[in-house]
Amino acid sequence: MIADLLPSTVACAYTTADDAPVGALFAEEAALVGGAVVGRQREFAAVRGCARRAMAALGLPAVPVLSGPRGEPRWPDVVVGSMTHCAGYRAAAVARTVDVRALGIDAEPHAPLPGDVLAAVALPAERARVLSASRNGADRVVHWDRLLFSAKESVYKAWYPLTGTRLDFEDADIEFRGTPGSGPEAVPGGVFRARLLRTAPGAPAAFDGRWLVRDGIALTAVVVPAGG
Repeated sequence: MIADLLPSTVACAYTTADDAPVGALFAEEAALVGGAVVGRQREFAAVRGCARRAMAALGLPAVPVLSGPRGEPRWPDVVVGSMTHCAGYRAAAVARTVDVRALGIDAEPHAPLPGDVLAAVALPAERARVLSASRNGADRVVHWDRLLFSAKESVYKAWYPLTGTRLDFEDADIEFRGTPGSGPEAVPGGVFRARLLRTAPGAPAAFDGRWLVRDGIALTAVVVPAGG
């Protein structure tokens, strides 16, 4: 599914399985989750298996994908990438640095956000747009609060490798565009723009992204092309 949101310069792989063998990890990777519960170990192994399949599609050898200080994946120097996981879906996307400066992908269960999470992650203008869309006919097929959360995650994943700095939820104002599908066979999807409310050397003023809802999963992706 995530491939539908990405250009041909980006290689990706996904799985819906939750039973990836922990033994498939490199020793350095296994050490990162050695004390975690089995479910977390399998999740970690599954998404790194996706990463290696995506890198293989670019002609790159299998290497450990370790974690940086904020848990971000550390890729070989010649590529940029992003990983995501939620219940029933794990995915990774990678691209060569000659083609892409940064990318971020995110998958979330397509269900309303719990409790007061929307108030914690959304700007007032974003909350107003979410509430308006949620009341608007065919737009109600989309859980816009969850989609907004996912888009912010994708934006953060693209931002951090460019700047090495933290981006908070209130630092990006996201507006969705496009008309969701309708009817039993329609697949809601569209585009969004994230206007960045803080600046950093090397970061653009805005990110453009795409979104999709399919099979109970909300997916978002941001790709910053080389030179962009």
